[in-house]
Amino acid sequence: QVQLVESGGGLVQAGGSLRLSCAASGRTFSSYAMGWFRQAPGKEREFVAAISLNGGRTYYADSVKGRFTISRDNAKNTVYLQLNSLKPEDTAVYYCAAKRYSGTYYDKLQYNYWGQGTQVTVSS
Repeated sequence: QVQLVESGGGLVQAGGSLRLSCAASGRTFSSYAMGWFRQAPGKEREFVAAISLNGGRTYYADSVKGRFTISRDNAKNTVYLQLNSLKPEDTAVYYCAAKRYSGTYYDKLQYNYWGQGTQVTVSS
């Protein structure tokens, strides 16, 4: 079992920045690709970003490309999501997830473990 705990969410004005963290425990962190997803009330949970086991490959949704950056520090068992140039439509609960086996990075069904989420609210 892998436990994932997100932090760093909060209230920010449009155009501002936040840095989300996801701390992992329970198993070897470097054995998993990691992803970030988000979900707003009444909407589907959608893919945001993903990163390979050693950080060599990254993937982004078109809606956040150029604004968000995913990174990982395996020595600290932590994955990060830097959110810049935030827009009100970025408001959602952000979840981190761990992916043990091969599959498409944007498909939430391919992820084995999920955190409880952290709220990001962007005001206009």
